[in-house]
Amino acid sequence: MPRDLPVSNGNFLLNFDRSYDLRDIYFPLVGQEDHTRGGPCRFGVWSEGQFAWLSSSEWVKDARYEPKTLVTRVICSNARLGLRLIFSDFVHHERNIFIRRVRVEDLSGKLREVRLFFHFDCHLWGHSVGDTGYFEPKTASLVHYKRRRWFWLGALKNGSTGLDSYAVGNKQPGGDRGTWVDAEDGILGRNPVAQGSIDTVGAVHVLVPSHGAREAYFWLAAAESFEEARSLNHFVLKEGPTRLLAHTADYWRLWVSKERRALDGIPESLATLYSHSLLILRSQIDNRGGIVAANDSDILQFGRDTYTYVWPRDGALVARALIHGGYGEVTQRFFHFCRRALTDEGYLLHKYNPDGSRGSTWHPWLGHEGESQVPIQEDETALVLMSLWVHFDRFRDVEFIGPLYRELVKPAGNFLAAYQDPETGLPLPSYDLWEERRGVFSYTVGAVWAGLTAAANFANVLGEEGEAARYRRLAAKMKGAARQYLYDKKARRYLRGLTAGPGGGLTPDATIDSSIYGLFRFGMFQADDPHIVSTMRKIEKRLWCRTDVGGMARYENDYYHQISRDIDSVPGNPWIICTLWLAQWHIARAQTLRDLKIALKLLSWVADRAFPSGVLAEQVHPFTGEPVSVSPLTWSHAELVATVEEYQAKLKELRPAGPMDVPEMTFAGGAPTLDQPPSTG
Repeated sequence: MPRDLPVSNGNFLLNFDRSYDLRDIYFPLVGQEDHTRGGPCRFGVWSEGQFAWLSSSEWVKDARYEPKTLVTRVICSNARLGLRLIFSDFVHHERNIFIRRVRVEDLSGKLREVRLFFHFDCHLWGHSVGDTGYFEPKTASLVHYKRRRWFWLGALKNGSTGLDSYAVGNKQPGGDRGTWVDAEDGILGRNPVAQGSIDTVGAVHVLVPSHGAREAYFWLAAAESFEEARSLNHFVLKEGPTRLLAHTADYWRLWVSKERRALDGIPESLATLYSHSLLILRSQIDNRGGIVAANDSDILQFGRDTYTYVWPRDGALVARALIHGGYGEVTQRFFHFCRRALTDEGYLLHKYNPDGSRGSTWHPWLGHEGESQVPIQEDETALVLMSLWVHFDRFRDVEFIGPLYRELVKPAGNFLAAYQDPETGLPLPSYDLWEERRGVFSYTVGAVWAGLTAAANFANVLGEEGEAARYRRLAAKMKGAARQYLYDKKARRYLRGLTAGPGGGLTPDATIDSSIYGLFRFGMFQADDPHIVSTMRKIEKRLWCRTDVGGMARYENDYYHQISRDIDSVPGNPWIICTLWLAQWHIARAQTLRDLKIALKLLSWVADRAFPSGVLAEQVHPFTGEPVSVSPLTWSHAELVATVEEYQAKLKELRPAGPMDVPEMTFAGGAPTLDQPPSTG
């Protein structure tokens, strides 16, 4: 089930699913060690002999965040129980404490007791072997631990601290039956301890007046020792959860508004999505620098692996978006992460765990003919250099960049310079950004050109003119090679690339792929270059999904999570990032406000596909618009932020002194167009 409403402080991340079950608990790194392994931690409500789990469809839910915060506001109403519950969930911005405030409102007109049940399904360290849970009587709390992972469940109501009741027990494999079932009659068994494969339930009982309301708090503190966990529990009791909620909300409002930018010329819904995208991006970034692709463990059911890795490419593009937003303190840590991860040869590997260790991979070190090959996606190394230059150009932090030039820029720049075919000037083969094929691809060529250009820029400002000239010469040769070897004159568009085969040969790959946009996106060619225009027009026409949902597919006949076999109408599922790439191209070549209308329509398409919370998935269903694959996808939010920033910059450039009529959008042939094409200049 797609994830919604992540709450995090960069050390401690919790995810809720669309049914509002707590599903993922990551600590002490964002994206590493899921202490529930994606299993549901339920929340139940009992009153007058009737019970309901919050995940039940009988609850009517509205799940959002408080404006410009990582504090949730989830309203759940149940006609059968005659109750409305309003939840505020957050992780304290400094301490590793998750706090849930529950406001219970009576709708029945009767004074009655309502019992609230918080369930914790333990898989400490990511597995359920050897866990311990016990009731701690001095504070009336539930404590869970295994080795150096401790989770302390406390509670508060009406000034009274501690749980009113509890149960600790063993669960069956798969979680079909567990201690959580004990809550369904409203009375917990009060077993005080269990070990092995366990789950626990803590209860708070509140007396709610007729048409009145009462509040209760639960909190889950995460620590690496008993003493630290106990101290965090004491901190909540001393400061008070109400005060901690207010402080955390204020912190995130300050964080997201620190640049004080005015987002004008766009719908309010899009401006709100921009702010929430910044916050969601931050929730997916570990405080030690790892920018995690996605923290949705639900993808495990498809490939027995997750997206909880740091792809240098994704991280570089997220960093670039944050840099333009003014968040250099966050991106500095990412570049240090890359410096530590860089191999002695000067390249970055496929992906990494959030702690910096190597991630899993399916890229072999052995080639078709038994030869050794470098199992990388070269764009990952190149885009880190590109984004690092964007960072320096934005912040001019010389002391930060000095050591990185020696330890990251030069080794990586020298690798890009050496990993090049001396005859053609193209990069040597590597895997494409979709990680599916090996060869020389347009996206990679554009990225490597940008990486070499960034290395040249760094060398120039640091006084190494000879190195700068060498990098620029190789970049210029690569640009000419792109025109010579990657442009199909007959089809009047660029190829996806040249695919490597047995014997080392390269075969033209004419598949229409949205990633070809990388040839202009990273600066190699201008957006209004005639060859780019003809290429993008063909991409736009072929990859727009001709359904009521619309949106851009990755490439023709995309098999990943494929839903429709009608590839003429649905070449692949619509992707958020690919739709935004098209918007970025329209923005880049716009010369009038009228030209910008297409980009705004595409941005609005993305806003319409967001959850009410603002969360964006990787893909959407081509017929229903429902999320497909992981959510939130960090890259989706980064491209949204980047596209809004670029739209605002172009709007400022083009806006006349007075109002200007802008024509309505039409959809000719399924793809977004105006009644006439944008001006060509």
